[in-house]
Amino acid sequence: MGDSSDGTLRDGGFAGGETGGRGGMKTVQEYIDEKPVWPDGTATSTAPMTAMQWRIWALATAGKFFEGMMVFMTGVALPLIVEEFRLDTVGKGLVGAAPLFGILVGATALGGLSDLAGRKRMFIAEMILFAVSLLLLVFSPGFAWLIVFLFIMGAALGCDYPTAHMVISESIPSVSRGKLVLSAFGFQAVGALVGTAVGYLILYENPDIGAWRWMYATGIVPAILVVVARYSIPDSGHWLVCRGRIDEAQRELERLLARRPPYPRKVRLAVSASEAPPAPDAAPAVEGFGSLFSRRHFRATVFASVPWFLQDLGTYGIGMFTPTILASVIGRGTTHAGNIAGIIHTDMLAAKGAAFIDCLLLVGIVFAVLLADRAGRARLQVLGFIGCAAGLFLASLSAGAGGGTGKFLIFAGFMLFSFMTNLGPNAMTYLIAGEVFPTRIRGKGAGFAASFAKVGSVLTVFLFPLLLRSLGTKTLLYGLVGTSLLGALITWLFRIETTGVNLENIGRTETGR
Repeated sequence: MGDSSDGTLRDGGFAGGETGGRGGMKTVQEYIDEKPVWPDGTATSTAPMTAMQWRIWALATAGKFFEGMMVFMTGVALPLIVEEFRLDTVGKGLVGAAPLFGILVGATALGGLSDLAGRKRMFIAEMILFAVSLLLLVFSPGFAWLIVFLFIMGAALGCDYPTAHMVISESIPSVSRGKLVLSAFGFQAVGALVGTAVGYLILYENPDIGAWRWMYATGIVPAILVVVARYSIPDSGHWLVCRGRIDEAQRELERLLARRPPYPRKVRLAVSASEAPPAPDAAPAVEGFGSLFSRRHFRATVFASVPWFLQDLGTYGIGMFTPTILASVIGRGTTHAGNIAGIIHTDMLAAKGAAFIDCLLLVGIVFAVLLADRAGRARLQVLGFIGCAAGLFLASLSAGAGGGTGKFLIFAGFMLFSFMTNLGPNAMTYLIAGEVFPTRIRGKGAGFAASFAKVGSVLTVFLFPLLLRSLGTKTLLYGLVGTSLLGALITWLFRIETTGVNLENIGRTETGR
């Protein structure tokens, strides 16, 4: 394809697009959002995604897939681990809480490093750590080491919360950010379904107490392949500009936007006010965690973290222990068998029921992808919280019902909860946390929000077996109904709508109600 003398491209190439008003220079996001114009003056309807942008999206789905797979597969593996290590209620809670506590630590301690070390570097490091943790889990010599390795696995997955979001959102057009980030996040639901199914199939083929080791082993090779593939992507132009590395940002942006026909032909970056590197005698390019609680960012911090905390109380408690709760309903005739065959049989029954319910997570995220850029983040989050409360209340009614009615109520309630949580708070809290902070502190802000949320999940998973035993299913579900309604209220009071907002404008102006 040859260049014409007037600077346009022949043979169907692009002639030009929207200008940045700076002598042909544009900011990173203006280049990414730019809609090319054909030589006849016809504008394209959207900014076409490049092969590299799709590659980044695909590789970012892996972390969410592995999280869903491992956390939900642990629900299937848990009865086997309890039997092998002869665990009491506290030990059972530790197994469930260890990976979530790792996510809590990893999201801030490792994910926050992406503001300092770079998005790509942490994107690779997290997956290396995840692959190593799985290998160690398979050969866990005792209960104490099992907890340590589950924590390491969680730390790797925690790092992925901010980094995967930023790797996608800082590389794609603003108009598509919601649906692409959420469609990647949706692979958490795919992973949950796969994890439950893999757990069941391994139990079916290998009905042995040690089968849980094979469950974790299934993720090792895929994780290694993802590590290798992540080396091929460019780093974030937004982050490089913030660090003052303009020439490198231009080269990486050219790699990101490489198309056939080529467009843009040459990247000449202008620096947005919100991402301009500081003067030598000014404040550092990377602000500390204290800035999250400054007057400027406090509202965003509350909006990103508190509803996510309340959402995780229900999602992880119900998600992790769905097989256990279902076993108490559908497996009443076998749960007291007192032998290994009885334990495995009941676990398989509960795994099948959990897999059926997990399908609604996937349906919910599909609706979230379709609606996030239309209905808005905050509205969907409020609606989802209310729907979660309704589902949990319906499930609570099963405690006073017997036979087929009890089974219907608990399945219907959990299915409604699974659908509404992924339509609303489970999806939106993740999306919002990566959008409401400016580039300089986006990693820290999103990481803190994820960590704060995981305080809720760790408390729930650790205390869930104790509370289930002492309070009963009905009272526990009533409590989660209350936290869901509180999540809806906090979302509405602190809402910041980021739908379609240019990331370079975040932090420069207040987007509000």
